[in-house]
Amino acid sequence: MFSSNNSSHKLMWCALESINQLNEVMRSSRREPIVLFKHSTRCGISTAALNRFESQWSLGSKYAQIYLLDLLNHRDVSNEIADLTGVTHQSPQVIVVKEESVIYHASHGRIDASEIESLLNKG
Repeated sequence: MFSSNNSSHKLMWCALESINQLNEVMRSSRREPIVLFKHSTRCGISTAALNRFESQWSLGSKYAQIYLLDLLNHRDVSNEIADLTGVTHQSPQVIVVKEESVIYHASHGRIDASEIESLLNKG
């Protein structure tokens, strides 16, 4: 787990680093939703989307576990996410999974943490 700091709060991310871990995380979505954020650490657009997400996100891990995938180091995991969810790979991208089904996905400027929080609050 690692944190990312910005001026409004600290967000605790769980690092997603292997296909085995991904499989466990997908199974855990039966108990609580998961948020997967695919991030390219060398892309300015991805960094801007990540910063915007972090500044909008206010739930912490109250309603979901949030995972950050470093695409440069773990592209195999991203490919597996696409296979498991049926959501075509993009970067940056957010996929929300509940009970092993995708309930939200967006990429680039369409990533909206407030919309995700609304979905999660409805339970």
